[in-house]
Amino acid sequence: MSAVSPAEHLGELVRYLATSLIGSGENVEVVAEQRGAVVQINLRVAEGEMGKVIGKEGRIARAMRTIVTIASARYNLHARLEIDG
Repeated sequence: MSAVSPAEHLGELVRYLATSLIGSGENVEVVAEQRGAVVQINLRVAEGEMGKVIGKEGRIARAMRTIVTIASARYNLHARLEIDG
């Protein structure tokens, strides 16, 4: 039985959130890497889908960052989420 790293777990969480917002996982690319106590997560979506992921005044993006921060605290890590189009 292989253990899933915290970076992989957080990356899958971001993929789930983004796919739920967009409705399709085809245009979602997530790269998560851990460096020490920090997990860097890069979310890339199609330009046309950026509005769904960011939301009005960045509210959805802020909420996603909050969820990732709380989830990373379970592993005693700090997570950063970058969203690119």
